[in-house]
Amino acid sequence: MLAQAWSVNTLVTFLGGLTATAANVLFIFVKFGPNRKLVRTITSEIKINLSIMPLARSLSVTSLSGLEEWDEEFDLEDAVLFEIAWETKARLTAEEWGENYFLVGPYVESNVRTQVELIEPTNPVLKRTIDKMNSSGCKVYFGRWLIEGSPYVVLIDVAFTAWSLDSWKRELWDLCDIGVPWFDREANDAVLFGFLTAWLLGEFAAQSEEPPHIVAHFHEWLAGLGLVLCRHRKLPIATIFTTHATLLGRYLCAGSVDFYNKLADFNLDKEAGDRQIYHRYCLERAAAHCAHVFTTVSQITAIEAEYLLKRAPDIVTPNGLNVKKFSAVHEFQNLHAQSKNRIQEFVRGHFYGHLDFNLDKTLFLFIAGRYEFSNKGADIFLEALARLNYLLRVNHSDVTVIAFFIMPARTNNFNVETLKGQAVRKQLWDTAQTVKERFGKKLYESLLVGQLPDVSKILDKEDFTIMKRAIFATQRQCQPPICTHNMLEDSGDPILNCVRRIGLFNSSADRVKIIFHPEFLSSTSPLLPMDYEEFVRGCHLGVFPSYYEPWGYTPAECTVMGIPSISTNLSGFGCFMEEHIADPSAYGIYILDRRYRGVDESCNQLTSFLFQFCKQSRRQRIIQRNRTERLSELLDWRYLGRYYISARHMALAKAFPDTYMYELHEPTSTSGFRYPRPASVPPSPALSRHSSPRHSEAEDNDEEERYDEDVEAEKDKVNIRQPYALPFKNKSSAVLGASGNGDDDEM
Repeated sequence: MLAQAWSVNTLVTFLGGLTATAANVLFIFVKFGPNRKLVRTITSEIKINLSIMPLARSLSVTSLSGLEEWDEEFDLEDAVLFEIAWETKARLTAEEWGENYFLVGPYVESNVRTQVELIEPTNPVLKRTIDKMNSSGCKVYFGRWLIEGSPYVVLIDVAFTAWSLDSWKRELWDLCDIGVPWFDREANDAVLFGFLTAWLLGEFAAQSEEPPHIVAHFHEWLAGLGLVLCRHRKLPIATIFTTHATLLGRYLCAGSVDFYNKLADFNLDKEAGDRQIYHRYCLERAAAHCAHVFTTVSQITAIEAEYLLKRAPDIVTPNGLNVKKFSAVHEFQNLHAQSKNRIQEFVRGHFYGHLDFNLDKTLFLFIAGRYEFSNKGADIFLEALARLNYLLRVNHSDVTVIAFFIMPARTNNFNVETLKGQAVRKQLWDTAQTVKERFGKKLYESLLVGQLPDVSKILDKEDFTIMKRAIFATQRQCQPPICTHNMLEDSGDPILNCVRRIGLFNSSADRVKIIFHPEFLSSTSPLLPMDYEEFVRGCHLGVFPSYYEPWGYTPAECTVMGIPSISTNLSGFGCFMEEHIADPSAYGIYILDRRYRGVDESCNQLTSFLFQFCKQSRRQRIIQRNRTERLSELLDWRYLGRYYISARHMALAKAFPDTYMYELHEPTSTSGFRYPRPASVPPSPALSRHSSPRHSEAEDNDEEERYDEDVEAEKDKVNIRQPYALPFKNKSSAVLGASGNGDDDEM
């Protein structure tokens, strides 16, 4: 075991920390009964995937179908699972573990009041553990988290033990030479939470009647200290550490550096020190090196971790989503139409007085996420929109593009002109309803007496006066606003400054319009009353040309809702899709090359993607959305959760080699989900003849259409079960990377 081979002081060089946005995961397996077998064999075939990246890959269980089911080898009735995480896979794990599954996290009173039902602990060992900690000066709560799956939660009040902060920080310095400054409140909370987590684990082990076999899975630097303390105290725990994005990587990319080309050249200690995050970086790096198993969420982040944390991940554990499948095949298409109509209503108000374009030929594009102008690719997106506007104009296209930027920034209120637009739209609607009622009443009375109505008499002068007043109210002397809110730092805002530079001001001559909504969407908003999911469903394309994106939930969410998206080969999602789909663009997943191309080349490629998308007919977009939605099974936690199962088994085998054994079978090929190119006509303007889902005079060759939705969906379903195989390359380097467990790395 690592703790027996090294002292913590020898790990000072490798100390590390992680971002504050993710949580901590802890799994505890406890064996009961004297008649259990001393040795159990956990066997799985680890498939090594190929990569176009020039760096050697870490061991990656990306072959989903290659992962075996462990139900027969693992008796969950004899195990207890504690997970310190705020992860969306809670439902899946709760279904797998049932009453033996527990979440652990910090106690936040405002959240507990509305989201947690406090009850007495159901597990006797856990009850003794909590009682002992509460009697020793802690405050630990137990309850059910009122989310999907209703898992049990153990909540630790960090603030209640703040009196121990100084002594614990001194102990941390004595053990690891890590000094945490007093002004870093987040790091102070990480110290408190780390010591309390280690206390909880140690007490649980002590209260167990049988010697426990514990697996503790920690996510991100806020939980990393708990892992380091468990190893130093030599607790009987198999540890896993997962980084979703390295702390130093985020800071470096925020500084607009040539990150991926200079990974090997950074002076890590200096870079962390210059940004005043050295103590956090130390916590992250320590956790990565102390863990029996180190994992990350994508192959691109695995490369980053290998250089910045000096340890290659043992396994990649991608993030999944709880996918809701629809009973009707085209139900999600109906939801798209409904949400699109609501967006169109907003657009009618926003562009009142300048609504000189056809909404039926208007495409809605969007980018959403944290306001990181360069990291999220907003800069290259805006430049591509300017080039797209030029192409649409010179080609006399009748398509209009409205690009939404949903990125929260500092504002003080809604823009008055924007609110006025929605008020004018509502007034016009009310006027139309009034005239319609008056018209209908006169028509009804005329028909009752058996006469055809005289149109000139049905609409009198009063009706025309009402309508003229409504038309005059729509007159506007200014252009429709770019931003929906009043920005506090308008002159320094990067999006607004870029819009000023490229000259896209929502003028009538422009085919590309821009709407910057610097606030998260809400169904209670007086401006755009839609939640995020509903808004995404109503759009036609999500654009996420990120430079730094360890995974990418936003394009993944688009996929499960059947909305095509653009991502990059520098995002975890983009790399994952390139691995598992032979022709991603045919399924509405456009992968922008930002790794091997310059900025201008990447911008041209993005412009090409957008222009080709604008040339698609309505039928082609419907076909593409059907294909995109079918990829949702790739991102379901029911499949991706198997990565975590494999990581836990690997950790058990490393920590308890006398009891557990993890056998690696060297593969000769990579297998798993591998969608081939669709057999039907691809959604390309050059090859598809149809422009409407219904038959029209322009579609005389309908019998020649080779696309059959049901047949193609059935083929894709078969592809999941019988994956496409690729020839295995670079076998020696991959196996060497797989065999390195991090315990014997030369620091």
